[in-house]
Amino acid sequence: MLGDYLHQFLFGLYPYMCAGIFLVGSLIRFDRDQYTWRSGSSQMLRTSQLRWGSNLFHIGILFLFFGHLVGLLTPSVIYTRFVDVPTKQLFAIVSGGIAGTICFIGLSLLLHRRLFDPRIRRTSTNADIFVLILLWVQLALGLITLPFSLGHRDGSMMVALSHWAQYIVTFQAGAADFVKGADWPFQIHLVLGMTLFLVFPFTRLVHIWSAPIWYIFRRYQVVRRRDAASAAMDARRT
Repeated sequence: MLGDYLHQFLFGLYPYMCAGIFLVGSLIRFDRDQYTWRSGSSQMLRTSQLRWGSNLFHIGILFLFFGHLVGLLTPSVIYTRFVDVPTKQLFAIVSGGIAGTICFIGLSLLLHRRLFDPRIRRTSTNADIFVLILLWVQLALGLITLPFSLGHRDGSMMVALSHWAQYIVTFQAGAADFVKGADWPFQIHLVLGMTLFLVFPFTRLVHIWSAPIWYIFRRYQVVRRRDAASAAMDARRT
């Protein structure tokens, strides 16, 4: 009986708790503590290993985030017009495995740098280290789920996870029932994924809200070269 209550809490109530704290906590932090609203880059302390680690991590995590977002929230009646469920699952396993490996390597480099460089370790907070470890474990679990997914060649587990996510975001009852028989890596992966949203407002992850997406759509800056004659005339005027 306790197991049933815990399951209902983790996969029925916990998602809304995490989402609420994620949104309200981010607003409160932005309103009251904007000075800490930053990524806290340590590039000036040590550039080596950061470039590879940061690029690999961000490339991989962006693909995984949008892949999960689209994959989980797209109703099956839409994508089955173009591809069947087993084929979609195979594509998700291959693409997610590649992106997850890239992201895992990058994050491992960043975590090693954060833990074993004395200067960077001294400037790191407990929240910095905690969120990196949490992300590392989450990525490791995501990679562990791949062989379990191959064990469900009909894509039934992928469909169950999608239904769970869609029921959660549409506030429908019974969402937890879809993942009741899921293998343990899937369940832990879901719980840790929700926990990342829970701790989001209390870590440097808040800088994601300030990602300069507008920069892509900026107007071009026109730069004109000054010839020697113009420079000499300006010099005489001053």
